[in-house]
Amino acid sequence: MKRLFRFLFKFILGFVLFSILWVLLYTFVKVPYTPLMAIRSIQSEGAIERHHEWKSIANISPELQLAVICAEDQNFLKHNGFDLKSIEKAYKSNKKGEKLRGGSTISQQTAKNVFLWPARSWLRKGLETWFTFLIETMWSKERILEVYLNSIEMGNGIYGAEAAATYWFNSTAKQLNRKQAAAIAAILPNPRSYRAQPWSTYIEKRTNWIVQQMRNYGTFVLQIDPSE
Repeated sequence: MKRLFRFLFKFILGFVLFSILWVLLYTFVKVPYTPLMAIRSIQSEGAIERHHEWKSIANISPELQLAVICAEDQNFLKHNGFDLKSIEKAYKSNKKGEKLRGGSTISQQTAKNVFLWPARSWLRKGLETWFTFLIETMWSKERILEVYLNSIEMGNGIYGAEAAATYWFNSTAKQLNRKQAAAIAAILPNPRSYRAQPWSTYIEKRTNWIVQQMRNYGTFVLQIDPSE
């Protein structure tokens, strides 16, 4: 038993130190590849080409920054990684048997996409909580949003804002206008099935809703170094 406890202690301590160093590394280094990208590549057996190009937050349209916040996490700048009210609403909705909805924040989605795998389990959720705590502690909100916008799926084989702008609108992440940004944000719940262009009736309605939310939200400004 002593050996077992000693092993478990060393394993947990090693994991904690490794995860802290991993998150610390990504404070300064671009995220080149994620577990989700690897999983999608295996699932498609290499049949789907991966598109991913990192861009600094200064080179991503403020319209897209605002659009994803309005679509996914309107309390992003206020919470510490977990939006308890949204989690409670999602729990009550799911308990009533209504359409499944998530309460994950942008910080939680970033932790899941960059460090973990997509399948739902208590282990994955526990690790997601840990990594969310780490990035909220070690990264700025600007960095979290930058990593999020460069790492999440925005289409089938499309990862990040630059690849999405090119694929959907033959544009760049920096040049996306409000409507285009809202359309990309609209497909995030299921980016492998939904299309930002040409859009379905559902995506059109969701895009218009996001645009309205952007108007209501007002001006969104992060403290960004223009020299980046």
